[in-house]
Amino acid sequence: MESQVRGGTRWKRFAVVMVPSVAATAAIGVALAQGALAASFSVSGQSFKVTTDQLDGTGFAQYGALDEGYTMTGKKTVHPVAVSAFKSATIRNMCQSVVTPDIPLLGSVSLMLKAGEDPNKPVQAENLYIDVAELEADATFKGIDIGVAAKDASKGPGMKGGKEQANPFGFAQQADSVVLKDVKQTAWATTAGTFKLSGLKMSLSTGVKECY
Repeated sequence: MESQVRGGTRWKRFAVVMVPSVAATAAIGVALAQGALAASFSVSGQSFKVTTDQLDGTGFAQYGALDEGYTMTGKKTVHPVAVSAFKSATIRNMCQSVVTPDIPLLGSVSLMLKAGEDPNKPVQAENLYIDVAELEADATFKGIDIGVAAKDASKGPGMKGGKEQANPFGFAQQADSVVLKDVKQTAWATTAGTFKLSGLKMSLSTGVKECY
């Protein structure tokens, strides 16, 4: 952890601003490093970046939705996303980062999480949903169906529900399996029935430090 600020007024201000980021990441980082547990990761009013060398997914579906969130001041926000859903996924060399800007006296603070760097111990997830705003990757699909209604996408784990707003009759696609290589994506939320992070490394630092 590069920041040398500790205790007193600065730490209190830092903690208040960073509560959403730290709490969400701790839910993943601390608990999930010890076993496969239900998990969700979202940062109110903020997107986060994710990279991975390769994601191997089975039971894939994708559909459009709107995600609701709130800024640090409590203002409601809505973001269009493409929900990528997998019945199961193996993720190799995953990096996840979020930057909280404009913290009094500190400026920007970056939170970074890495896992699955050992090729023999990848990240494992079941019933995984990623609410994606931007995606770059080399993709290979098997058994793909394009243009089904979201509610009829039976190869994936089903529509997520919760705070997202999605039209069950809207456009969707699905596939028996998908391989995504050299992934770079910006997302607003990640949820999973189980999520196991092998070789977890988590760090906080001042300034802007992102996965890409």
